[in-house]
Amino acid sequence: MSTQSKYVLIAEDAKFIADIMGNIIKEHGIRVTITHNGQEALDAMEKELPDVVLLDLLMPVLDGHGVMKAMKEKKLDCPVIVVSNISDKKTRDKCKGMNVKDYFVKSDMDDDELWLVVEKYLK
Repeated sequence: MSTQSKYVLIAEDAKFIADIMGNIIKEHGIRVTITHNGQEALDAMEKELPDVVLLDLLMPVLDGHGVMKAMKEKKLDCPVIVVSNISDKKTRDKCKGMNVKDYFVKSDMDDDELWLVVEKYLK
């Protein structure tokens, strides 16, 4: 897979976690932008649509559900992978209904697994 022009947007308010995810992806030659709230994420998507979005659900200004709703309204169509501390079935089901491609619970997240899922949607 050619990674030269691939671009991943990370929307995560916890800087430490955002940096870890960003470093995992950058190791594979992928360009990464990190935003720390939902509005910043939407602004970044409107400037350049990413190939994949890693999206936290609990963020200030605009939460992940609000981001996904706005993406649909604005026809910002790209794969979304949720990375959240929320692990209940109701939330996962709601995300599936919003066309989320995959869902990770942060405490269960494995670096290699995260990369494999991101790579799958970069193809």
